[in-house]
Amino acid sequence: MEAVSVKSGIPQSSVKDFASSHNIAKGPVFIVASGASAKGFPLERFADVPMITMNGAISMFAGSGVSPFFYVCSDTGFPKEQPDLYAQALQLSHRLAIWPDEVDILPVATRAEIFPLHKASKATLFQAAFSLQPQMVRRRALWGGSSRTIGFSKDLSHGFFDARTVAYVALQIAYHVGFTKVFLVGVDLNPSAGRFYENGGRSVSPCGLDDHFERRILPSLELMSKRVMGETFAVYNLSKDSKIPQSVIPKITLDQAESIILSSR
Repeated sequence: MEAVSVKSGIPQSSVKDFASSHNIAKGPVFIVASGASAKGFPLERFADVPMITMNGAISMFAGSGVSPFFYVCSDTGFPKEQPDLYAQALQLSHRLAIWPDEVDILPVATRAEIFPLHKASKATLFQAAFSLQPQMVRRRALWGGSSRTIGFSKDLSHGFFDARTVAYVALQIAYHVGFTKVFLVGVDLNPSAGRFYENGGRSVSPCGLDDHFERRILPSLELMSKRVMGETFAVYNLSKDSKIPQSVIPKITLDQAESIILSSR
């Protein structure tokens, strides 16, 4: 009989190392976040394209017949603040990227493969710095007299870089699994506009995007733009209201995205 987690009843074989998902995909992918602009995204129009989603953006998939290729939750408070949405994610998604502590306390059963998240360690960063083919790009940023490493992990088995937004984790996952054209949906990074699913009396989860945009989020995206994006990894932004500058990630329309997708097949 297959071993299962005592607390959650999840088969141990469902818990995977990120190495097993390296380069399992190719071509285009949508990263669906929860910014207000995501509300108008025609999910069914692109149902044949893989989707990576996160946090409460899973609500868009309920009843759509579309199952996320990956669901990412790096916000430790989200499962408690939005338990119904978190349960939907566990039941709808093919793969989950969650913290190791969450694996044994899943509130509902899931058939998804589970990939425990971990941040890149200092030892891994040191090893990558001296590798002829580094799996990470990184640099030191100086803020207020103290320095902190920002970076982009090309191989999640070595950990990921935290930019204080789960969308950046999703971008690293997209690269890791092998997608080459990434379309951002709802990555507005604009707290004043709210999240598209927080209405009708639903509780509002805390948001610290404004606190981290200039110091962590934008520098991380700029690093990705300069050191990672190119012919083999293109990223496009479908949110015209996004705070991400056009010079960092180009903004395109849905029709342009469809044209790029069709031309890549």
